[in-house]
Amino acid sequence: MINLSPAAASEIKRLKSKHQKPNALFRLGVQPGGCAEMVYTLEFDETPAPGDRVYDCNGLSVVVAQQQLNYIDGLTLDYSEDMMGGGFRFHNPNAKTSCGCGNSFSIQG
Repeated sequence: MINLSPAAASEIKRLKSKHQKPNALFRLGVQPGGCAEMVYTLEFDETPAPGDRVYDCNGLSVVVAQQQLNYIDGLTLDYSEDMMGGGFRFHNPNAKTSCGCGNSFSIQG
């Protein structure tokens, strides 16, 4: 299961509108890299691939590749703004460690 906070859903809807992608799906994933081992990826996608999991979260379709679910299953994506700017925040119950910026993580302890 993947969850979006209301703030994250609102920001994703704003980005879809800005990029004129009203029918796009929001793809959440991971790839090797970053400070800690894995880095989160966010993008818009027109069509899910065979085997993708599609979740309905706060009125948005969120797509995750089946093979990446073991890294991010249970993740909650949030969005917040502060004096340093805004950004997405990842709350991943599978992450054992994460880097200072919060955009990369490791599932090994």
